[in-house]
Amino acid sequence: MGKETIAILGGRGMLGTDLAELSRRQGFGVNVFDLPEFDITNAEDLEKAVDSADAIVNCAAYTNVDGAESEADLAYAANAAAVGRLGELAGKADKWVLHVSTDFVFDGESESPYAEGDQANPINEYGRSKLAGERLLADSGCRCCIVRVQWTYGLAGKSFPAKLIQRAKSASEVKVVDDQVGSPTATTEVAGAICELLGKKPRGLYHFAAGGYVSRYDAAKFVFDTLGLNVKLSACKSSDFAGPARRPLNSRFDCSKIKTVLDKPIERWEVPLRAFLRKL
Repeated sequence: MGKETIAILGGRGMLGTDLAELSRRQGFGVNVFDLPEFDITNAEDLEKAVDSADAIVNCAAYTNVDGAESEADLAYAANAAAVGRLGELAGKADKWVLHVSTDFVFDGESESPYAEGDQANPINEYGRSKLAGERLLADSGCRCCIVRVQWTYGLAGKSFPAKLIQRAKSASEVKVVDDQVGSPTATTEVAGAICELLGKKPRGLYHFAAGGYVSRYDAAKFVFDTLGLNVKLSACKSSDFAGPARRPLNSRFDCSKIKTVLDKPIERWEVPLRAFLRKL
């Protein structure tokens, strides 16, 4: 396992940074590809990345959820067309691909946690572009694994906990929606799961999120309580925020499928989040 080299596309983003660090610690050779010198929508850049490694992990994406409403073409180019091209190149080279996707492929209207076989029905352009990418990758016929994640946060990017803390420092009152429910998931935990999958190279679709579920509001309360921040926190509804893109209200995942593949149990959301807050 230690001799294998992996190419991490989007390797300087929030997840890619943690994945590169952990992969190196576990003995993988790591090639990091990211903007500005690497553009996933550039066919030549993509071909070089695929040629450089034994396996490819794609963390690169257009992630501006609201921006995608007016830049649907850009979102599709990065999140769909480029992913399909990655599958074709990997198929020709017989290389395994792990592609990171999102809970935004669902409409969030289910009363239950979403399993891999549940009907996808995105309600915004970002979700539509990510779902198209999943399908193009699967249709390419390459050996691949798609891992949907949700509510991710890490030290190397703009995250929900970090934004909350920033708002608490500049505002006397912080409003957070209480009708969106999911699992705050540390990118360090996602990286750990991906490293396990790299050793086993399963094929198919998997959901990964931290254990347990919580509303955005209660997650914010946990952050402020843990840090001892004296800030007025009030609950509101998603409909109170008139942003360009709708968000799914139910982002809960059923992670029982990936649990059968992973050796380590999935931590409850509070444990990694507490550790993350201590590092800030």
